[in-house]
Amino acid sequence: MIVLVRHAMPLIDPDADPATWPLSPEGEAAARALGPSLPADAVLVASDEPKAHATLALATGLDVTADARLREVTRPREPYRDDFAHARRAYVSGSPPPGWEPPSAVVARIDAAIVAHRVEGRPLVLAGHGMAFTTWLSARGLIADAAAFWSALRLPDMIEVADRRKEGGAA
Repeated sequence: MIVLVRHAMPLIDPDADPATWPLSPEGEAAARALGPSLPADAVLVASDEPKAHATLALATGLDVTADARLREVTRPREPYRDDFAHARRAYVSGSPPPGWEPPSAVVARIDAAIVAHRVEGRPLVLAGHGMAFTTWLSARGLIADAAAFWSALRLPDMIEVADRRKEGGAA
């Protein structure tokens, strides 16, 4: 089993790079509440972005391996605006704005992280980001409407994915 965990609510600082945002106090509480829902004896791996790594560490109270391959979609620094969701919906729908990381690169790095961290007989829990996970799920045919899926994600959220490695897939 693979479980994808979208990070909890960060402490938003419009003047800072979102990749550096820590969790907000509400996000910390939500991360802790997520713990009982996670599988026992899982291999725990998170994006090296603070909000994702802290989400899984607080949820489990255990050491979490950081892996940069689970980072959010790379994109140019954007001004902090209320219409941020428009570009993200376009991205996950297959129309990346200019300068954004190609979706195929996101899928490849998440696939590589899954392969690198699998341990036979143990669940794999990956903590990361909404656009990256939505892009991967869509590319793997696991969701039908990527924009609707991304729009419905919560902070935090958990998605259980069947492990199909015996069929030759990355998941």
